Amino acid sequence: MTPSIPASAETSLPAQRALVLGSTSRYRQELLQRLRTPFTVAAPDVDETPQPGEAPAALAQRLALAKARAVAAAFPEAVVIGSDQVADLDGLPLGKPGTHERAVAQLRQMRGRTVMFQTAVAVVCRASGFEQASLAVVKVRFRQLSDEAIENYLRAEQPYDCAGSAKSEGLGIALLDAIDSDDPTALVGLPLIRTCRLIEAAGIRLLGAKAAA
Repeated sequence: MTPSIPASAETSLPAQRALVLGSTSRYRQELLQRLRTPFTVAAPDVDETPQPGEAPAALAQRLALAKARAVAAAFPEAVVIGSDQVADLDGLPLGKPGTHERAVAQLRQMRGRTVMFQTAVAVVCRASGFEQASLAVVKVRFRQLSDEAIENYLRAEQPYDCAGSAKSEGLGIALLDAIDSDDPTALVGLPLIRTCRLIEAAGIRLLGAKAAA
């Protein structure tokens, strides 16, 4: 009798190394699941405080790499993904608001303006010596929002764990006039196009064959 093959095995191929996502973000976990490649999750122990005068893009890249390195120290044989996102308003970093009041302040700052969402991804494998990072920049133009619209949105979606206080994959899309990016999932929290390139370069086979250069 031929054993049955689980559905998950039919749609994914085994990787040469274990894959670990160095993040407890449910948004990043949901995005990485799209690749249909088994992975585990580990929380990185990293201080996310910006350094004095640190630009948003530099902050995102530094933290993504720090997260990947921190988790890779505990999983040296695995391929580890770290990621971080910082909203960049004219060079001013806007992180996760955490509270309703801070979210109101962020959206008031951003209304009618263009914000650059700096999303970095880093991949580290200590056993092979692999370490690379990439930055995806998403240009977002916000509508001229009224205070009432901001309050209604925040009460409905409560995006207090999102950089820039908006979930573009949900009701937050109603806050926006335009989105410009070459890696669309970056705005949600993990640039999957860049992630695919990096983890394949680190030895994870996504489609069963080595990707062309």
